[in-house]
Amino acid sequence: MKRPQNISKKQWIAIAVLIVAGIAAGAAILGTERAKPADAHGHGHADSHGDSEHHGDKAGDGHDHAKEHGDAEHHEEAAKGPHGGQLLTEGDFGLEIQLAEEAGKAVLRAWAYEKGKPVPAANVKVAVTLTRPTGEEQKLTLSPAKDGSLVGAEPVPEPHVFDAVIEVQTPKEPYLFDWSQAEGKVAMTDAQVKAAGITVEPAVAAPIRSSLQLPGEIRFNEDRTAHVVPRVAGVVESVSASLGQQVRKGQVLAVISSPGVSEQRAELESAQKRLQLARTTYEREKKLWEEKISPQQDVLQAEQAMREAEIAVANARQKLQAIGAAPGAAGMNRYELRAPFDGTIVEKHIALGEAVKEDANVFTLSDLRSVWAEISVPAKDIGQVRVGQRVTVRSTASSEAAAGTVAYVGSLLGEQTRAATARVTLPNPRGAWRPGLYVTVELITSEAPAAVTVASEAIQQVDNQPVVYLKVPGGFLPQRVQLGRSDGKRVEVVGGLKAGAQHAAAGSFVVKSEAGKASATHTH
Repeated sequence: MKRPQNISKKQWIAIAVLIVAGIAAGAAILGTERAKPADAHGHGHADSHGDSEHHGDKAGDGHDHAKEHGDAEHHEEAAKGPHGGQLLTEGDFGLEIQLAEEAGKAVLRAWAYEKGKPVPAANVKVAVTLTRPTGEEQKLTLSPAKDGSLVGAEPVPEPHVFDAVIEVQTPKEPYLFDWSQAEGKVAMTDAQVKAAGITVEPAVAAPIRSSLQLPGEIRFNEDRTAHVVPRVAGVVESVSASLGQQVRKGQVLAVISSPGVSEQRAELESAQKRLQLARTTYEREKKLWEEKISPQQDVLQAEQAMREAEIAVANARQKLQAIGAAPGAAGMNRYELRAPFDGTIVEKHIALGEAVKEDANVFTLSDLRSVWAEISVPAKDIGQVRVGQRVTVRSTASSEAAAGTVAYVGSLLGEQTRAATARVTLPNPRGAWRPGLYVTVELITSEAPAAVTVASEAIQQVDNQPVVYLKVPGGFLPQRVQLGRSDGKRVEVVGGLKAGAQHAAAGSFVVKSEAGKASATHTH
């Protein structure tokens, strides 16, 4: 580089010395360790203040303390203040915060310090925003108390699980701190949750049904039950059906030797022969009349006799059909007792060689593929039971359950019971519903939507208060809730829980058990 002519050699040497000195000074400044706050729980000062206000001329770091502090600094054990609360610091300023138990309620209490010396409460303003895992927020303003502390005007309800942002305003400058509480957390890994069979599901909107539970009993479907009678007197020749046997329509159940049947069959054969003779006579007289040999009157008389014979045959055949006897049986006195439909023999009162009367109830046959659930409805509830209403029938002896509808509601009340009879027709393909079985019939009387519901098994009682265990990273937190309606399966939550909140449903009792094992007295 060409030197300017008006600068001497001595001047150039002086300039070079100054440049070297400046570089050395800059290196020294950069190598100097920056100041660190005593505790990393504070966010630092409010962003609205300039760096010169907070740290003087040397504070050129822009308050980005999170970048300049190492991880070890941020995870150190929280410092305790003189009153046993957690001490949050930023530079020379410190704030001790504590949940204090007063008159059975927890309140926030704080003390301010400057260079380790107490700051009068009247000179400090503290505002706290608590955010719970459910997303609910509680804003508190701490006011000066007689003992020199700052106290929240409102209590902090349990559970004491929240993240807090604390805003502090001093005469000099504002501060912002983070603080959190996780009192009562039940630590469980995902593997432990799975191994314990705990189901985690969200709180959802669902309909809540109001129901009425009534006692009932399974009975035969009388529309598919028959009392089989012989309809003729006689002596039992054979019995082919046994008690409990399933039979098909038309299957022979028993054979009876009956004189009455023999007489009717004989009457039918006699009428048939008379008809045959009358028909022959009519055809002969008709032919003679057509040949002009006999008068028409003889033809008419022969035709009348034939018609009467036809009536006699039809009458004799219908008598046999009325008692269920076949016209052309192997024996004149043989009477076969047959099943009127597919079903099961549920009663049997007939034996070989026994003399039976025509009205004797020898078999009871029922189609058990369909049964009735008969309900006793008290007079006060009769208005809530309607034909077509949906019901759930549950066995009192097992876990069997089935859905159905009310098919009949009686109009009369029993003289002794003062209750009406209602009926539900139940399909019974597997034969699980046996007549005589006592059941409970649940009728849905109303149905209304609920914005937030949980399964009934998700609700646990802690200190006589309903609790839902919220799922959080590393375990569960107890959350007190206010409950509304319930239909036995789901429960409406009217307070303390938002829709979508993940919580322990099935197996929540395991979480409660773990909480009991780890529980210990705690102080605020």
